[in-house]
Amino acid sequence: MAMKKGPTKGSGGKHRSKLRGKGPTPKAEDRVYHKAYKAKKTAERRKASDPRLAARRRVAKFSSDTDDLVIGRNAVLEALRVGVPSVQLYLATRIEHDDRTREIVKLAGSAGLHLLEADRLEMDRIARSGNHQGVVLKVQPYQYSSVQTLLEQAAKRARAMEAASPAARIASQPLFIALDGVTDPQNLGAVIRSAAAFGASGVILPERRSASVTSTAWKVSAGAAAHMPVARVVNLTKALQGLKENGYYVVGLDGGGDSMVGETGFEKDPLVVVLGSEGSGLSRLVRENCDAIAGIPITNMVESLNASVAAGISLYAVANARRKAAAKL
Repeated sequence: MAMKKGPTKGSGGKHRSKLRGKGPTPKAEDRVYHKAYKAKKTAERRKASDPRLAARRRVAKFSSDTDDLVIGRNAVLEALRVGVPSVQLYLATRIEHDDRTREIVKLAGSAGLHLLEADRLEMDRIARSGNHQGVVLKVQPYQYSSVQTLLEQAAKRARAMEAASPAARIASQPLFIALDGVTDPQNLGAVIRSAAAFGASGVILPERRSASVTSTAWKVSAGAAAHMPVARVVNLTKALQGLKENGYYVVGLDGGGDSMVGETGFEKDPLVVVLGSEGSGLSRLVRENCDAIAGIPITNMVESLNASVAAGISLYAVANARRKAAAKL
């Protein structure tokens, strides 16, 4: 008797894979042979060719949230004059040129920067503001210094003035300004500008709960951030302690200070002036590490001064005290 061919009973699912399905039926627009797929691709090409979307893609390509942009004619001109490492220069189409823009274009060409023209809409998107004056410079991220580098530079400058007059030696004494809890980049930019104006040796910032040198700070500083070194430290209290070990005196600014700013007696020595935030002032640990707490006399109509205003007044008071001390020699 002949045996019928076929799978034996109890095969254990030997041919079970042949019974598996291939999943749900793909959508019509995902089947390459279907007319809905061709319509989908046509719509994508039409959308990609939209000039408005193309402009947005160009902006997204050349700018992002992490880009460092210098905005405005004065700020861009100052940045190019001092040789800030830059990448690209954006100019508005049909911009009305003046002496500043002509020099900007000349300096950018000498530095080998890419010059890109953009219409008003693109410029607004790149700058994230309409107040760009038709000029935006994309620079490389700001390079912070270390406190040790600031100390070495200040000491080198002081040694160079040892053979000069007593007045020059006093004027060349190191002067740093430290910010404790100042989070507004506009305040930081104004502080950097004041520090450069009064011959400070550098600015010290904590890494946390503090503003950083961004495009906003660049614009407010009017380019002074290019030649005013800024150091970032992990712990401001420990940084102040290290400065004191190197012979510096620390003066904190507070409305309830024991003396007036510029009259602490430490002005002729290597000095660090510490500014607190406008709201909470100096932190407890920073205050405890100050050699003196100085105040700025103001009327009762105002509770406190803006941090950048206080910095300008304090730096002027120190510079004025040093001039008076030099005049007596």
